[in-house]
This record gives sequence, structure tokens and C-alpha cells, in this order.
Amino acid sequence: MNKSSFPNCQVPSERFVESCGAVLFDLSDPHAKKVCLIHYLKKDEWLLAKGRRNCGEHRKDAALREVLEETGYQCHLHPVTMPTRAPPIDETANVMDKARIYPNLTEPFMFTTRGIDGGSSVKLIWWYIAALDRDSGVNMQPGEIAFRAEFFPCTEAVEKLTWPADVEVLKRAIELLESS
Repeated sequence: MNKSSFPNCQVPSERFVESCGAVLFDLSDPHAKKVCLIHYLKKDEWLLAKGRRNCGEHRKDAALREVLEETGYQCHLHPVTMPTRAPPIDETANVMDKARIYPNLTEPFMFTTRGIDGGSSVKLIWWYIAALDRDSGVNMQPGEIAFRAEFFPCTEAVEKLTWPADVEVLKRAIELLESS
């Protein structure tokens, strides 16, 4: 049996959970973009909206559903120009595996792995960029009772987040949004 030169780690389904989230922007004023954070009232933490993907659910759909459930806001994935190692949709044979920049992508822009259950299991979080639907300036539904959603200017949102990993996600989302 051959040994792979690539490091790998196999994790069975009972030891991982897939989550999806989106950084929700209010782009109604292009000169004053805002970001929606959720305040987890019980722990007084400021977070980005995310949650577990249901069986059979597409990741994009899970991200949008979780934003709606946690914030009460309707939104859509917002296309950005970004680098990715994924090949183009019209891939031809022998496309090299390297990062290329594509316009108008609504693919995950970041991926987070987090150890859970004392490190014996892992949470995988796929991150997307979303924008508030035009007719959704007010919460269309209440959102989860444990959270309160609030929009902040981008720089204030970066400072307000509780966890450094969320700060990294938000900074990257802002960078991609501003460069698109």
C-alpha cells in the first residue's frame, strides 16, 4: 500500500458538525456600509450569525436560513470578486490547482474549523457574504429570542465582536466587499 505525501485527517460523521454563516451587510448607503452583529444576551457576547446545516440542505441555503433565524432579516448572498482555488464552472481539462481571481462569486469566502467536545470532535463553519434585501430595512420576523440583532458601521463592528476568529472573518469580508 502506498503512503500519501499529503497530510490528512479522517473524521467520521459522528465527530463533526457542519455550520454555515454569513456576514450580513446593509448596503443601502454605499458611503456608510453597516454590518449586522447578534448580541447573545445570556453571555453578553457579540457574534456573527451562523448555525448548523440541516441534513440535505445546501450550504448557501443554510447560511441564509441561519441569518434569518438569528437576526429576523431577509437577505441574499452578495457577489464579490475574490480568489479561490476552485476551478471555473466551465472547467476544461488540466486546469492547474492554484488560486485565481473571479468576479461575482457567491461562494464561501472563508472556512473555520473549531475543536469541540474537548477536541475529540470538530465544527466546520462555511462563511458567506450577504446583503440585506431592499425591502428588509426592519426585521421581517423577530429572530431567535436569545439574540438581539443590531447594525454597526464596519469599524465599530470589528471592535465590538467578542471572539478574535469572528474579527478575522469580518475583516476579510469587509476587504472583499470594498475591493469588489
